[in-house]
Amino acid sequence: MLQYKSEWQIVGEASNGMEAVQKSEDLEPALIVLDIGLPKLNGIEAARRIRKLLPDCKILFLSQETSSNIVQEAFSLGAVGYVVKACAGGELLTAMEAVCGGGRFIGRGLSSAGFSYPRVP
Repeated sequence: MLQYKSEWQIVGEASNGMEAVQKSEDLEPALIVLDIGLPKLNGIEAARRIRKLLPDCKILFLSQETSSNIVQEAFSLGAVGYVVKACAGGELLTAMEAVCGGGRFIGRGLSSAGFSYPRVP
């Protein structure tokens, strides 16, 4: 899906949280799409470490996790967007455009978890 957006370049992929932190430090991406349920180091802890290394990097979570506590923690760490995996087909590109443009994005899949932040179109 991301390969169809020619203005974006995928600079790396990671299979676990530790690798995500290391590659983030090495590659210094402008945007990181991160899952909560990563092996070795969960996405929340990975985001915490990445935020210390790259305070200006935008973090967008893409996860099946909809627990309000976990989602709130993700945003408290400085995440600027959150998309539920079940809605990714219709929301991921929109979310990426929103956060890269300086906005925030809260996916529709979080409305059942009680989130009422305004969505960025």
